Amino acid sequence: MSQSRFEREARIQFSPEGYELDTLSVRAGQHRTAEGEHGDPIFTTSSFVFSSAREAAARFGGDEDGNIYSRFTNPTVQAFEERIAALEGGERAVATASGMAAIQSLVLALLKQGDHVVCSRSVFGSTVSLFNKYISRAGISTTFVDPTDVSAWEAAITPTTRLLFMETPSNPLAELTDIAAVAEIAHRNDALLAVDNCFLTPALQRPLLLGADIVMHSATKYLDGQGRCVGGVLVGCDKEMEEVFGLIRTGGACMSPFNAWVFLKGLETLPLRMRAHSESALEMASWLQQQPGIRKVYYSGLPSHPQHELACQQQSAFGGVLSFEVEGEREEAWRFIDATRMVSITGNLGDVKTTITHPATTTHGRMSVEEREAAGVREGLIRLSVGLESLDDIKADMQLGLDALRN
Repeated sequence: MSQSRFEREARIQFSPEGYELDTLSVRAGQHRTAEGEHGDPIFTTSSFVFSSAREAAARFGGDEDGNIYSRFTNPTVQAFEERIAALEGGERAVATASGMAAIQSLVLALLKQGDHVVCSRSVFGSTVSLFNKYISRAGISTTFVDPTDVSAWEAAITPTTRLLFMETPSNPLAELTDIAAVAEIAHRNDALLAVDNCFLTPALQRPLLLGADIVMHSATKYLDGQGRCVGGVLVGCDKEMEEVFGLIRTGGACMSPFNAWVFLKGLETLPLRMRAHSESALEMASWLQQQPGIRKVYYSGLPSHPQHELACQQQSAFGGVLSFEVEGEREEAWRFIDATRMVSITGNLGDVKTTITHPATTTHGRMSVEEREAAGVREGLIRLSVGLESLDDIKADMQLGLDALRN
């Protein structure tokens, strides 16, 4: 007897329970249509058709599940959300138009006027600007603290603190925060802990399993992995994510179906790429710290890193991004960068192509001098996102920079 269509469709769906991360990165979130496609489809449609006016009313009124409009839900976007939620170990994910849109949506959806945020002072420059210049206009205040000092997080708590926000490792100095310790502080004070996991991804670090409530990603970086699209995502429990979804549905900072499809393709190779990035970055960091003209290398995989032990505890590897200070200031840093020939001078990171940038005048350039100094972003600092090219070729390009310093 042949299988019914219902039996056939049930057979070809994937349930994520019990599978390892490498398998989830390839298969989680896919819901095959009746066509039985093997690849992930792209639903490039702005709206969805109803069988009747009654069904349309039920969908819009929330009485019946189903798609309405791609600003609300889209099957391709939902597939990406389900896959990254499975990888992070969260109940639900909500995709956004960019990483910064994810942070903005998180704060506006879950906080209100009069609430207070404690934030690491070592975060992406645009994150600092968002909290200081724009979130503050909504009557939400922010205190920035040393990410490495657990007691500083505790001391910054006020009766109105509702959110603690961190990057670990930080951009660009690879400073770490003890996620479990800060999560305990947050929960003891009726606050949420959100972690930007952009530098490591769930392939190397899973903050929710360490006690965090929400994980944030700029999908633009390693989740894509090839610098093709811009997007963001938040992962957490259904209660908080439903609030974020409500804001996205109304405010419109949603992810496009095409970008979601690109990110799905990126996730398929995420564990493989992150292991390769980490291996090359560790060797590059070890090599750089032995070179004349290099004052200091910042990478948590180095035994000399002050938080190397913590990195070994809460990470399975150390990621592909490192920073280093050259002897000198801006002129010397620029000379080093301009002497390279293969690596890409760009502000993005997490690409299969190695990228190099001068944070003080690019990614953190809109911060005040005082804010940059407090965050340790000095004029001689260079950030390197180690790609998947031959390590010998990357070293040869870095050698051109070192030769320019000496000359």
